[in-house]
This record gives sequence, C-alpha cells and structure tokens, in this order.
Amino acid sequence: MADEPASGGFASAVNSGLTVKECQDKIQRSLRTPMVKFLREHLEKAGCPVGDNFVKAVNCDKEMGGGYLRGEGIMVCSNHLSIQDEVNQVVIHELIHAFDECRAANLDWANCAHHACSEIRAGHLSGDCHYKRELLRGFMKLRGHEQECVRRRVMKSVIANPYCSESAAKDAMEAVWDVCYNDTQPFDRAP
Repeated sequence: MADEPASGGFASAVNSGLTVKECQDKIQRSLRTPMVKFLREHLEKAGCPVGDNFVKAVNCDKEMGGGYLRGEGIMVCSNHLSIQDEVNQVVIHELIHAFDECRAANLDWANCAHHACSEIRAGHLSGDCHYKRELLRGFMKLRGHEQECVRRRVMKSVIANPYCSESAAKDAMEAVWDVCYNDTQPFDRAP
C-alpha cells in the first residue's frame, strides 16, 4: 500500500490546524518525550532504527491525524492537529504500528486481521483511549470505556482500508481481539 497509509490515526474535534513548520516543531518536542524515546529504543533493539526523518509533518487531504507508511515512516497531518498532546498521540500510535511491522516480518496491511491487530495494540497501548481524551471527544462512560473506545477506533481505521469491508473488519477485530489486546510488547504491561 505505497500510496495509502498502512494505518491512520484520527483527527481531533478541534480543527484549527497547524502549519507544517509548527507541526514539525511539535514533532521534535514529541521525539524527546519518555514514551517516544522508549518506543524508538525498542524499534532499534528489534533491528529497525528510526532516524530523525522518520516522522514528518504533512498536509493531508483525508480527515486523519496521521499514518504509518511502510518503508517511508510516519506522516503527521499538521492541518488536522492543533496542540502538542495530539501530535504526541499520533507519533506514539504510529510508532506502535512501526514496531508491529518491525517484529512481524510478514505483516500484511491488506489483511484485515493483521491491520485490526495492530490497531488494537496501538489504540490500547498509546493512550488514545484514556478517559480524559474520551471525555473531550464527547464520550462519557464510567466502566468499560477503554475497550469500547479501542473497538470504535479500530473499526474506523480498518473500514478505511480498501481491502476490508465493514463486516470483514468487524470479524477480523473479533477474531484477534484477545490475543492482540493482551499483547503489550514492547511494554511489560499496558502503560
């Protein structure tokens, strides 16, 4: 999928947008955060070093926060993000996809189950579904919000995959849920 992102993050509700330069500055700050440093170290240990040009700010046509492109790196959609926390979340989410691809030499983004698994892991491990973020998105639930959020966001991403219909995405997500949700590598446990 050279022209399509292997996976896509989602834009925030606030859509004022950053310039590419502003976003690139926020990416540089993001690269210094403990979580991003941790993921980059583990990518390197797994044999997939991440250079400074691996994460790039771009303007995106599609309504998304960013995406991971096999062989090219991470794109962060500057025009759909507005604050540092959003940039950090996109970078972390997409680094988890990069880690998944690095450790699984046969990861096939056109395979709905492979895509769903990486989205489950990225949604669960990146903090995308922290209750404060969910509250800001307008989703309020006291119990079970995290798994519900991960499921909702996995479906949104996998349905956007041209190889996955809605029913194929749902079936794939359900088939791999337990294994992928409980796979916390490179973390000892979900952060």
